[in-house]
Amino acid sequence: MNYEEALAFFHSFDRFGVQPGLSRVCALSAFLGDPQNDLSFIHVAGTNGKGSTSTMLSQVFRAAGHRVGLYTSPYVLCFRERIQINGEMIGEDELGDLAQQVAVAVEKCNENGIFPTEFEVLTAAAFLYFKQKKCDIVILEVGLGGRFDATNIIKMPEVSVITSVSFDHVGILGDTLEKIATEKAGIIKEHVPVVTSENQPDAVKRVLAEKAEEVNSRLYFADGGLPFIQKELTGTDVLWNDAVLHIPFAGEHMVENACLVIRTAQLCAEKWGIRDEHIRQGIARARIPARIEMLSENPLIILDGSHNDGSTAALAQVLRDAMKGKKILALMGMMADKEVDKALENLLPCFAQVLTVCPSNPRAMSAAELAEKVKKLTDAVISCENISQAVKMSLQMLCNFDALVICGSLYLAGDVRELFLNLISS
Repeated sequence: MNYEEALAFFHSFDRFGVQPGLSRVCALSAFLGDPQNDLSFIHVAGTNGKGSTSTMLSQVFRAAGHRVGLYTSPYVLCFRERIQINGEMIGEDELGDLAQQVAVAVEKCNENGIFPTEFEVLTAAAFLYFKQKKCDIVILEVGLGGRFDATNIIKMPEVSVITSVSFDHVGILGDTLEKIATEKAGIIKEHVPVVTSENQPDAVKRVLAEKAEEVNSRLYFADGGLPFIQKELTGTDVLWNDAVLHIPFAGEHMVENACLVIRTAQLCAEKWGIRDEHIRQGIARARIPARIEMLSENPLIILDGSHNDGSTAALAQVLRDAMKGKKILALMGMMADKEVDKALENLLPCFAQVLTVCPSNPRAMSAAELAEKVKKLTDAVISCENISQAVKMSLQMLCNFDALVICGSLYLAGDVRELFLNLISS
């Protein structure tokens, strides 16, 4: 297959949607020779912070001299972001070859009445690719939940990491923190150490502690209380082991994620030859789009993919800390199945004016419907169904504001990032 055919192949499984369970991906991986059994993993679950934590971890292991696979979701700009080795996305031709190999296994599954989903097919494909490319270790981000997520067919990761747990996907994972935490705790394996944050809600801590005790795993709480040296929109400097640690992401929540990375790396230090200098270098080198990303400093334009209660609250805190008293224009678009009301409650106090748009996704809320929800809290809202027109309008309006913040969805971030960068540079 060529690249376009490969994309069509993977996307052809969209029709099966989300179907929690491991039987399908187990069958598919078996037809591929169970490549996951020949790999080492760090397994990362959680509601918020999985992507940044996984990216920082991959850079730490890379700084220590290892060949590191990184599997994340969703992508922002390019499908190939989801499968990387040492910071390089899988090549277009490589993705085509990989899809061709996996298609044979999918056909065998179908012949046996097994119909895997898109995420299951891509996960199995990633395992095969990382094995073929002889990765030393793979940083494996959970797609949804944990217990029944396709990534959970791995047997014995080096460490299980659980980032901040809050409400998201309640229709699938449950409507209480305890239920959601139980799904995340499903990645905890017998005798495998678990790292989570000291700042987790007590209900989450209890669930994780009970699961760890049940399977004889040691639970480590990473202390996120590192002293701040400097907070900027371009990143945060903290004091760690009597020296500056630069975290290239804004916000106190990113310090919490960095502390998870530090504790995980320390647990792997002896076996994987990781030293403090590798931790500093790796964290400082991490890059990921649409995580309070500054697209332009003058005019100030910030892009963020936050979409649930926890992540929008974190963005709001950053804006309050870094832009207190500033007049901010917002460009917002959200998925209809997210906590829209809670996100608006968190963010709207930060904004003087809001433009609503509809991201290019079947699950997206229309610009008009989002505007009606915004109107319950403020009249300063304009609905614009056309994304390119909204981008141009926001740039025209920006002269009357101190900053533009684009937020509400990673899908929106993918829609507009290149549009903004091209218009800014022209």
